[in-house]
Amino acid sequence: MSQLIIEAGRTEGQYWRDLWRYRELFYVLAWRDITIRYKQTVIGVFWALLQPFLTSIVFTVVFSIIAGMSSIPGGPYFLLVFAANMPWQFFASSLTGASQSVVGNAQLISKVYFPRLIIPAGAVVTALADLVISFFLLLGIMAWYHFWPTWRMFLLPVWVLIAFATALGPGLLVTALNVRYRDFRFVIPFIVQIGYFVSPVPYLSSKVPEKWRLLYSLNPMVGVIDGFRWSILGGKTAIYMPGLFLSLGVTTLLMWVGIRYFRYLERSFADTI
Repeated sequence: MSQLIIEAGRTEGQYWRDLWRYRELFYVLAWRDITIRYKQTVIGVFWALLQPFLTSIVFTVVFSIIAGMSSIPGGPYFLLVFAANMPWQFFASSLTGASQSVVGNAQLISKVYFPRLIIPAGAVVTALADLVISFFLLLGIMAWYHFWPTWRMFLLPVWVLIAFATALGPGLLVTALNVRYRDFRFVIPFIVQIGYFVSPVPYLSSKVPEKWRLLYSLNPMVGVIDGFRWSILGGKTAIYMPGLFLSLGVTTLLMWVGIRYFRYLERSFADTI
């Protein structure tokens, strides 16, 4: 006889086993979001290329040509910005998509039990697909500038995993907050906008004065962006190790807080929605 489980409040051990049991549902929801993301759009998946590409052009014009900001030694400023735009656009898309993911699946949540964490995690995977697509554009840009990758490029998947964790923790937190406080969705664009300018996208983090660099690294995206540049640009950039460890610590803390708060509110999702 099969066992029907309908309650959302499970013990922690059983909950994580359920995540594995419902992995096929995770694949289905993630693939559904990926396939409908650009459905009925004129240029389809090219939107994943256009956004970081155009943003990098604007920053190159404003900061490099007009403001005269110097580039990395031996490398183009455009590539410097694009290498940072990739993880930032992934983080911003993950945060925005995850915040609306549970509310957008209200009918599914109210009718059947499954670990609700699958839904915001699927939203982050959807954004990850855009990151993979933009990687191929990166290779084309590097070829255009005759800027060839080094062995560090093989470590880029490690930074992608760190970026995934960095996006998932805050994503779970804002998802739960948005279910309880619907007006919180208006706060997300401000968080993304402010975060963009306090992250080292148009500039190197080494430009931050030494006495402030550790404090600056409390922004977990600092370590992620520095890691992407370190892998993509080879020996042209360096990683500030104390700041990296601090960023990883903040990422771990946000992941723990996000999971705990999401699990705390998860039991009431069906009633709240």
